[in-house]
Amino acid sequence: MFQHSSKLQYPVRVESPNPQFAMLLQQAIGGIEGEIRVAMQYFFQAMGARGDDRIRDMLMSTATEELSHIEMLGHAVALNLEGAPVSYQEESAKDPIINAILGGANPRHLLSSGLSAMPVNSNGVPFDMSHVYATGNVAADMMANVTAEAGGRVLASRLYNWTDDKGMKDFLSFLIARDTYHQQQWLAVIEELGGFEKQLPIPNSTPESHEATEHSYYYLNTLTDKHPPQGRWSHGPSLDGRAEYSAKEQPEPLGQEPSLGKAREGSGAQEEQI
Repeated sequence: MFQHSSKLQYPVRVESPNPQFAMLLQQAIGGIEGEIRVAMQYFFQAMGARGDDRIRDMLMSTATEELSHIEMLGHAVALNLEGAPVSYQEESAKDPIINAILGGANPRHLLSSGLSAMPVNSNGVPFDMSHVYATGNVAADMMANVTAEAGGRVLASRLYNWTDDKGMKDFLSFLIARDTYHQQQWLAVIEELGGFEKQLPIPNSTPESHEATEHSYYYLNTLTDKHPPQGRWSHGPSLDGRAEYSAKEQPEPLGQEPSLGKAREGSGAQEEQI
């Protein structure tokens, strides 16, 4: 059961409405870095969470918080569309060329939603759930969540730099702050589960007998004109504590040259292939 407060999680104010910025804000709603994505990702992860019920509760609570961010962003889009033209006459009175095609705004905000937000990205493409990752593996899901929050924080930072509206900057500073916490929240789950050394490789339940471990810890350099880049990934103990990293310089291929032989009759191939 979900419950809803009539008040927003954080104040949303717009001092100077900007239809173009409303279009940009749509990316934070329906883009792959947006709030619909993380809300659904945490929701489906929660529904499939097995083991520690605290993690399920955390996922569900965070999914619900992200729904509130969708509501706030939707309100911000609508506020930025206040005063936008609703007719050709209204727009052409300002500029005969219809203000360079609605001044860079999304025409669907006028044509489809009545000057309000939509579940689309900044190009007007609907979010299709293809970037919702819920594996049933808690460590894999936490890593996916850190990536999602990092992408969201990058987007919110870019939106912050795009606007000079004080109300929008204040609101976006709140979203940036929540992304800061959520990144660390998911990493804290990894730490509580024993850290990377215990959780890696993911899944850590795969028996070593199922893995060709002689190939598990070397960096493969495929550059023919450079030596392998040296770093933490090429020498020293592996992050899971099971081996030492190394680097292979211009490695020899181990496999065969692929050849499928002749085509079968009735396969639609040319006679010369059969």
